[in-house]
Amino acid sequence: MDPATDRTKSGRASINSPEPIRFAGSVLAAQRHVCAFFHHPDEEYRVLLPFIKEGFDRGEKAFHIVDPTLRAEHSLRLASAGIDVEAAEKSGQFELCNWADAYLRDGHFDQDRMLALIEEVLDGGMQEGFALTRLVAHMDWALEDRPGVDDLVEYETRLNYILPRYQDPVI
Repeated sequence: MDPATDRTKSGRASINSPEPIRFAGSVLAAQRHVCAFFHHPDEEYRVLLPFIKEGFDRGEKAFHIVDPTLRAEHSLRLASAGIDVEAAEKSGQFELCNWADAYLRDGHFDQDRMLALIEEVLDGGMQEGFALTRLVAHMDWALEDRPGVDDLVEYETRLNYILPRYQDPVI
């Protein structure tokens, strides 16, 4: 470990970073994959916005996957928290992705392709110079009758084997 940068030899930020990662009133430790359920969007954003804003304030990358019909609302909610969404997108700090471009490419859920995308996003954040990537994925699509949705539990299990190789929080 290089104490000057608090990075491992692989270049990933250390879990022992002096800055804690907070989510929903707790501090995330080694396990940084969180499945969160919400009763309504106001509750969801009340919990998510402080976590998202903390990452922006620290200069971390943000990668969000949302329902394409709620894309504009998501951006407005981020802006309401004081995040300059347009500037963050232009600088590469923020990427906003639709379900169709992530979970549902070609109209169906393919767990292998999605796992590869998650790794690409997390590796890419580091290659772009970000200490961490905070990935937030809205998964309401899984409540619909979509092709491949039956593979979701297996996908989440497999994701739990991949994410420990990263320090990045995934909500």
